[in-house]
Amino acid sequence: MTGRESATVINTPIGIAVVGYGYWGPNIVRNVLERPELRLMGLCETDPVRAEDFKRRNPDVQVEPDLDALLLDPRVHAVAIATPPRTHYDLARRALEAGKHVLVEKPLATSVTEAEEMIELAERSDRVLMPGHTFVYSPPVNKVRELIRSGELGDVYFITSSRMNLGLYQQDGVISDLAPHDLSILLYWLDRPVTQIAVAGQSVFQDGVPETAFLNVNFSGGATANVQISWLAPRKMRQMVVVGSRRMVQYEDTSSDESVRIYDRGLDVSMVEAPATFGEYQLTYRSGDIVVPRIEAAEPLGLELADFANAIRTGAEPRSNSRLGLEIVRALEAAHLSMARAGDPVELAADEGAKYGDDRRARVAGGAFSTVGI
Repeated sequence: MTGRESATVINTPIGIAVVGYGYWGPNIVRNVLERPELRLMGLCETDPVRAEDFKRRNPDVQVEPDLDALLLDPRVHAVAIATPPRTHYDLARRALEAGKHVLVEKPLATSVTEAEEMIELAERSDRVLMPGHTFVYSPPVNKVRELIRSGELGDVYFITSSRMNLGLYQQDGVISDLAPHDLSILLYWLDRPVTQIAVAGQSVFQDGVPETAFLNVNFSGGATANVQISWLAPRKMRQMVVVGSRRMVQYEDTSSDESVRIYDRGLDVSMVEAPATFGEYQLTYRSGDIVVPRIEAAEPLGLELADFANAIRTGAEPRSNSRLGLEIVRALEAAHLSMARAGDPVELAADEGAKYGDDRRARVAGGAFSTVGI
């Protein structure tokens, strides 16, 4: 951070408060307690049962049902928000206005308008606003990114992804819940913006709350991805396959010891001089070795929190930065619009007046994820 913190904050652990102790909040609390760069100063939780559970585990940490009580504490320099997406904008805005740095779980917001306002507020207040796209800190994900960027896979033709399980039902729908994971990984791997997205979804138990969705995503440069996400599956599946011109790679998040496999397999095409028919193209199948690289184990959430602390102290841009968060929110907004239009593709076009780098804006009418398509 360009010297905006006092020497006290730089040389001592950063005081942080966690907002929300439901599904993901306990994981953040556990990792904060394990990070030497951070010190847990408080929890904001409105549910009395969850608050009492936290108190039993952390009797010396302040618990408040009202966020403002923690925001008034000068020892709290940062806030980590782990609440439903529809609450992110209000909570993050209040924290930024109070002069706190903010880590907010995915997605950054439920509309492009909200995300842009949050980013502008963070810039005006000179504070870190970091979306919690934890998978960009995953060692296997970074290994695949290394393979793509080194050229070992060749040109990336397409990527398939399956993220399914008998999941926790949430009112924001499966797209807001699971698609940010895949989109963050795809954008991180390809380093190219989304140009078009088409989505087919299905609501089984409640209208307007899709439990299953299929996303076709096009990226600048020609790569495409097909993403299947669902809460209605008999077993947990977290698998992505990258098909390149030279090699293919499989990433399996649920595998503990062989999470990445590199396949020297493919189809080579050659042709005779001036072919007149398709039969004159020569197709050769290639089947070589399968390599399982050694990958050091590390908890992504812990690495994410370390990056957050480093951004606060030094001014360095975190790997999961607000521009990535905004790009994902744009894609999610377009995805919900496409689903509302029965799968019609929605284009995301370059914004000539953009303020945040290679900014792109979906050609959509606007609206939050929780309302579009209902």
